[in-house]
Amino acid sequence: MAEGRSLPEVRALVGASHGITDLAHKLHFYDQWAPNYDQDVAALQYRAPRLAVDCLMQALPGPHHAALILDAACGTGLVAAELQARGFHQLHGVDGSPGMLDQARARGLYQCLNLCILGQEPLPSAEGTFDAVLMVGALSDGQVPCSAIPELLRVTKPGGLVCLTTRTNPSNLRYKEALEATLDRLEQAGAWERLVARPVDQWELATSELEVRPGTSDSDGFISGIIYLYRKQAAAQAEGGRPGA
Repeated sequence: MAEGRSLPEVRALVGASHGITDLAHKLHFYDQWAPNYDQDVAALQYRAPRLAVDCLMQALPGPHHAALILDAACGTGLVAAELQARGFHQLHGVDGSPGMLDQARARGLYQCLNLCILGQEPLPSAEGTFDAVLMVGALSDGQVPCSAIPELLRVTKPGGLVCLTTRTNPSNLRYKEALEATLDRLEQAGAWERLVARPVDQWELATSELEVRPGTSDSDGFISGIIYLYRKQAAAQAEGGRPGA
């Protein structure tokens, strides 16, 4: 493994990634970043994978080893590592970055991995396949658009769970507002029911003083985030966020 970057170098790198809003450029960035991604986000004390899986655990009945889980925008497999540690073994993953999928494949935790650009391509799974679907760390400008959410819902079993996260730092607030509008429309349409909307103060270390929470310094401040957990309704018609005829 290459020698790790210093914290200032990692913060500059992640700050740069937050500023890339063109999808093709973002995917190329992640391909190049993939070999060092895990150690870099560890330096930022990135907590979203663990917190999201903890949230899912509270609502998903056992036995966990038999539950079929989709890790959407799986990256290098950080969420899969958290899932396996808690007894989940039936794991599928999709991501838009071939480089990230190579790293995920090397972990040996997924039964199936597929290249899929979320929001542009349909998921390679039948309707109602998964007991739970997670998307952790990918809902932001230049990554996965809000328009991908109904597709996550489509492949979830009736009564299954969907766990989503996004950052709530200043540069992502406009996206968060659009995301929550999408989530609310689906709930109003009867597609799913919100179980959790959990703010998290310490999501990861901030990349600049403009992103830190009030009352903290740039040197030790964290940005915030939020975890959403939904249960798909038994007779949901989620396409387009409208109820069926």
